[in-house]
Amino acid sequence: MRYDPAVIEPKWQAVWEAERAFRAPTDPAELAAKPKYYILDMFPYPSGAGLHVGHPEGYTGTDVLARLRRMQGFNVLHPMGWDAFGLPAERAALRENIHPAVITERNVDTFRRQIKRLGFSYDWEREINTASPDYYRWTQWIFLKLFERGLAYVAEMPVNWCPALGTVLANEEVKDGRYVETGDPVERRMMRQWMLKITAYAERLLDDLDTLDWPDGVKDMQRNWIGKSIGAEITFAVADHDASFQVFTTRPDTLLGCTYCVLSPEHPLVARITGAAQRAAVDAYVREAATRVEGAAGADEAKTGVFTGADAIHPVSGERVPIWIADYVLMSYGYGAIMAVPAHDERDHAFATRFGLPIREVVSGGAVPVGEAAHTGDGVLVHSQFLDGLPVDAAKARMIEWLEAHAAGTARVQYRLRDWLFARQRYWGEPIPVVWLPDGSPMPLPPTALPVELPPIDAYRPTDDGKPPLARAGDDWLMVTLPDGRVGVRETNTMPQWAGSCWYYLRFVDPRNERAPWSEAAERYWMPVDLYVGGVEHAVLHLLYARFWHKVLYDCGLVHTTEPFQRLFNQGMILAYSYQDGRGKYYHPSEVEERDGGAFVTRTGERLVCQVEKMSKSKLNVVSPDEVIDQYGADAMRLYELFMGPLDQVKPWQMSGVEGVSRFLQRVWRLVVDERSGALAERLTDAPPASEPALNRVLHATIRKVLEDTDALRFNTAIAQMMIFVNEATSSATLPRAIVLPFLRVLSPYAPHLSEELWERLGAAGLIARATWPAYDAALCEEQTVELAVQVNGKRRDVIIVPRDADQALIERRALQSEGVVRSLDGRPPKKVIVVPGRLVNIVG
Repeated sequence: MRYDPAVIEPKWQAVWEAERAFRAPTDPAELAAKPKYYILDMFPYPSGAGLHVGHPEGYTGTDVLARLRRMQGFNVLHPMGWDAFGLPAERAALRENIHPAVITERNVDTFRRQIKRLGFSYDWEREINTASPDYYRWTQWIFLKLFERGLAYVAEMPVNWCPALGTVLANEEVKDGRYVETGDPVERRMMRQWMLKITAYAERLLDDLDTLDWPDGVKDMQRNWIGKSIGAEITFAVADHDASFQVFTTRPDTLLGCTYCVLSPEHPLVARITGAAQRAAVDAYVREAATRVEGAAGADEAKTGVFTGADAIHPVSGERVPIWIADYVLMSYGYGAIMAVPAHDERDHAFATRFGLPIREVVSGGAVPVGEAAHTGDGVLVHSQFLDGLPVDAAKARMIEWLEAHAAGTARVQYRLRDWLFARQRYWGEPIPVVWLPDGSPMPLPPTALPVELPPIDAYRPTDDGKPPLARAGDDWLMVTLPDGRVGVRETNTMPQWAGSCWYYLRFVDPRNERAPWSEAAERYWMPVDLYVGGVEHAVLHLLYARFWHKVLYDCGLVHTTEPFQRLFNQGMILAYSYQDGRGKYYHPSEVEERDGGAFVTRTGERLVCQVEKMSKSKLNVVSPDEVIDQYGADAMRLYELFMGPLDQVKPWQMSGVEGVSRFLQRVWRLVVDERSGALAERLTDAPPASEPALNRVLHATIRKVLEDTDALRFNTAIAQMMIFVNEATSSATLPRAIVLPFLRVLSPYAPHLSEELWERLGAAGLIARATWPAYDAALCEEQTVELAVQVNGKRRDVIIVPRDADQALIERRALQSEGVVRSLDGRPPKKVIVVPGRLVNIVG
């Protein structure tokens, strides 16, 4: 009776569901009895394509750890849900003329089915969907809390408008003038927008990063995004006008090197100070700049600009410096104006060089003359009156003192972070719970009016006059009669997709609560999230927005922690091989043959280029979990996902690797089951572990190493250790049940279906998923063995562990029985076996 995952895996998945094996407790007595562990995956957006094998990598790692924690005596919260609102479903609705809710439900069903086939130990009783009214009712409720605290406001803003999609995009969604998801062009428009005042939390968002167990790279990305700068605010008067403007600079020491000033094209002073001779050129430049998005303007290396005809008065020297406008200065950062110091700033240097403006050195020490490049480093001040001879840091402090003494400026802290543009001109999102009154002011709805549900509409695109899709709703939804008899109009913008994911981790602690988004008791027990796993692509926006909302909820007294996610881990991307001919056409792997010498060709002999790329339908290299499970089973896929390499590394998918771990599982099966009869293997005995002392030592070393490596998320090395145990057990004369049963408990978080089946066949009580983690004897883990590399024809193929005092015959036998050697020799007898004591075995085939 061979190992058949197609029979075993559905059987145990049904048992787990019937037994509610992975239900997180809710009873206060159960909660009080054990410590908690909250492990969370970044929940997926359910796209129409379904999962590919890269998606479950992180889910597999968290599932292994969740199963281990249960065995260690923790109450484990390990939930799954769906980030279901967003633009992709709306675009699909436009293409297919189907309601986005129908498309989303269809996609969710596919994702859920695929995930359940992998046997993950999620508490499906806590499943949530951000597009469900019973969920977004509370997203709207949190928005009202933001509004109450003055953190949600309306402003006329320059926004990134995508004509192809008919919606506004956040700055973070635009790169080089295009929407990062679709490549559609984006332009600038002035629009009334809802904003969230995330800038009010900039310092706390920055400071509290130091309290988190997160990758340094992610914390650095958040720090850079927040962009704290310490410097000075300086006032420049406009010559021959009663106007002035402020600039912010981190280099007040270089103020006497300012040879011109630059205003953003959107700066309110531009129209006032522009001279008659320059009016036409300035107006044309402002119109052209208005169509460009900030990302493109700020990154443009070919600086453009135009002179206003006006001058500023230098606050220290009193000289006149020309005022230009240029789109490399952003209205949304600082004050929309800069003092330009071309000798010591690269962008200013490029601009001054292009337009022939003066370049004045005020900090010496550059290796390259200032006329050729900007010197941005340290040095000693020169040509700077009272600053001459001072080093940069001292000169900064001295200049700020002078500015404050002469009422020309002050010390200031500035942030790159800008308020969160929160409105979207889309249908498939949370309606904003606000009514516009006849006097033009917004009125938040009371919590009793929630949820404000999405109304049925006849089309999901903006109206012909540019209003959001919700403006297509009938008056019975749009018009609201207030208690005082006034009639208001509902807000027709919706929230961005980020809204639902800002707080979903909190809903998971109490997902069926109809009176509140979560109970105080549940939040106090489960929060914070102990381990949060997901892709590095969310390192800035999702994490920053979620941290912001959490801090607001903390200030409201609704949560007891200042941060939501204590530990963060980013899994690496799984890539796949693609095959492309000289014309750029891709071929499915089933159409490709490998010739001697490693060349890849089509069946007609056309040579192909093989490369490792991101999985994509267009490249025909997407591997579905369904096809892997159909061929090898879920346990084999789980093991391979984690055995490919360190969880945080990028690595390519290879089906041959799945086959390798499948053979390992078959060997585990044969330890317990006689394949000819289906009965228990004859080698199994009821003897004590001491009857096989060498194997018992390997068992205890395995228990310890798998525990330590799993805790540290080093899953690949934990699996390697289990393979070492199986190698030893396969060659052992007898197999005491008292050794096999603890090993199955160690294996069960990784290969739960096979472990449950063998546990049952050995007559053990209950589910192995509810068993305790085995203890190890530290004395037995002391090194009584030696690890030897095994080579075939000089190439490393395997590793074996043998007793330190093993004779050559035993070493040769273990080496020839090792899986890597058997596969490499492929039935050929070895010509010679060379043992280098304590180091390696080289087999000549």
